[in-house]
Amino acid sequence: MQDIKDSFSEWFSMLNDNQLKLVKANSVILNYTKGETICKQGAFASNVYFVEDGFMKAYKEYKDGYLIMRFVQKGEAIGLSSVYNKGVFLYTVASVGTSNVLSVTADVVKQLIRQNPDFAEKVITYLNKITCEEHERVISLTQKQLNGRIADAILHFANNIYKSDEFNMQITRRDVADFCAMSTESAIRIFKELDSDKIIKIDGKNLRIISKQLLENLSEFG
Repeated sequence: MQDIKDSFSEWFSMLNDNQLKLVKANSVILNYTKGETICKQGAFASNVYFVEDGFMKAYKEYKDGYLIMRFVQKGEAIGLSSVYNKGVFLYTVASVGTSNVLSVTADVVKQLIRQNPDFAEKVITYLNKITCEEHERVISLTQKQLNGRIADAILHFANNIYKSDEFNMQITRRDVADFCAMSTESAIRIFKELDSDKIIKIDGKNLRIISKQLLENLSEFG
């Protein structure tokens, strides 16, 4: 059982031996390569995926395209919100690079929630975090101009994903555009303007924030 605890301590460190055995008996490690789909919007959510390693995009599909709702990384989960919501995946999730997840049967996750208050609290805390982030996204997409949306995205990458003011972006400009609900051309133009104004510095996929204060001002008033 120690391997599961070590790899997923954030989720399973509070389980007792019998509960860990239950997880092991009803789970499997799955590996994905760049572009592979982990789950499909509208498909039956028979499993919950706990991310061991990798970086993924979760997006809502529409008739004319899609909107990236959030990016998923190590320590997060896919499908928890579907367990008690019609039993289907709310989004499609695809791997940005190589990814590894622990797939656990949804019924087992429900059982752990009922039996282990600490695990249930962990799930509630995580879902609350996701809900708060999505509320902020709605505000950004509906109340801000294009420049403000891009500023929000860059700050999100720096503060929440890479936890650094300089990082190598694993996603494409189109992914950024789909995250900010704008055209790819608009996203590229705004990146160039921010670079020209020396608010950020772009070198290939590497991005460095030069003036975080100006970026935060743009986020707030943009």
